[in-house]
Amino acid sequence: MPKVIVGEFVTLDGVTEDPDGSNGTPHGGWMFRYGPDAVAGDKFRLGTVLQTGVKVLGRATWELLGGIFASREDDFARALAAMEKIVVSRTLTDVSAWANSTLLDGDLLDVVRERARHQDVVVVGSGSVVDQLVAHDLVDEFRLVVFPLVVGKGHRIFDAATAPIDLELVSSEEAGGGALRQVYARKGGR
Repeated sequence: MPKVIVGEFVTLDGVTEDPDGSNGTPHGGWMFRYGPDAVAGDKFRLGTVLQTGVKVLGRATWELLGGIFASREDDFARALAAMEKIVVSRTLTDVSAWANSTLLDGDLLDVVRERARHQDVVVVGSGSVVDQLVAHDLVDEFRLVVFPLVVGKGHRIFDAATAPIDLELVSSEEAGGGALRQVYARKGGR
């Protein structure tokens, strides 16, 4: 059964905001403290989902990732370029800078529900998109790379949760640089 998968770089206290420092927050850039092994390549272990799924990205994450991967020629960058990408934005009018990108046409929640009937839907970063999916209980799996750092403030992954979310740990392994890759699935499924 297809899943809605959220992948996030996150601090030990749940902060997902500004992991690369591009937003210029005082606490930003924290993921680079742990070296390239913690962030390089397919850290969320998407594997074949990169070939069969659809990626939903908020504007800022699409611009950031597109700026990094659109011109690269490694296998991971090519897989990302080939993957269908739906961009959620009220301000962009052109998303042709990164192959296979289209602007969201319709309501985010309706589009995600419809797509998830037939294929995996992947959201990486994109805090406002994740907030909406979490608030409406649409996430089946969280794939987190947890960094051994407490920043104390910033947007957290479950800020939009309205009720307890009952999850089970599927896997936990070292991701490099002291970070852990943890996968949590919603108990009982969708």
